[in-house]
Amino acid sequence: MRRLLACVLATAAVLLAAAPADAAAGWWRPAVGLSWQMQFSGKLDTSVNAQVYDIDGADSAGTQVAALHKAGRKVVCYVDAGSYEDWRADAAKFPAAVRGKALDGWPGEQWLDVRNWTVLQPILSARFSDCKAKGFDAVDPDNMDGYANDSGFPLTAADQLTFNRRVADLAHGLGLAVGLKNDLEQVRALQPSFDFAVNESCAQYKECGMLAPFITAGKPVFHVEYSAARCPTAAGLKFSNIRKKMALDAFRAAC
Repeated sequence: MRRLLACVLATAAVLLAAAPADAAAGWWRPAVGLSWQMQFSGKLDTSVNAQVYDIDGADSAGTQVAALHKAGRKVVCYVDAGSYEDWRADAAKFPAAVRGKALDGWPGEQWLDVRNWTVLQPILSARFSDCKAKGFDAVDPDNMDGYANDSGFPLTAADQLTFNRRVADLAHGLGLAVGLKNDLEQVRALQPSFDFAVNESCAQYKECGMLAPFITAGKPVFHVEYSAARCPTAAGLKFSNIRKKMALDAFRAAC
């Protein structure tokens, strides 16, 4: 009996040692330098030569995620976490009390009161669970900086840190990697809780250096600019750089 138990334990040890890093960590840990594509509109083009795809979770099917996996891609699930969108299927679940001022330039969107985790947690949990069920590897939660905007709520930096960390924990609890979107001012505090960053236009706004803690920690920054003139600014920062049109369709160019 002891010999059998020793054999079982030895076999288990070998299997654990041979297990991929992702399985041991519980979720995907992307590396610096991965190529990527981001597409949120139009027919999904699965032929783009990119190692990582970032696509809208609610508008995508599990079959599309499976096709990307078959082609060797990792797939990130875009989810709006810090704001309300009136066209989403679950929009009715957001009570008026947690919906604040409109996002400037984004019709149909309102900032959320991220202090009210009791209301927001089950909604985000359902959205992340949908990502998991469809086979996504990670989530890209958007609008994670309500405290730095005219949200209609007296949000503080501490409120935002608490919310963002809760979002990261929620994703990790489902075995999903998670990226930090926005909130560059708190990158140093938040980097340990996130597996990568997704950034739009840091070169345009001269903010790219604020994302350096992710690269230093061996975590990628998936960066997009919307102007070819801005692209060289971030070229030396080891970011995964691309150029897109504002429509965020299939178009993708080197940056």
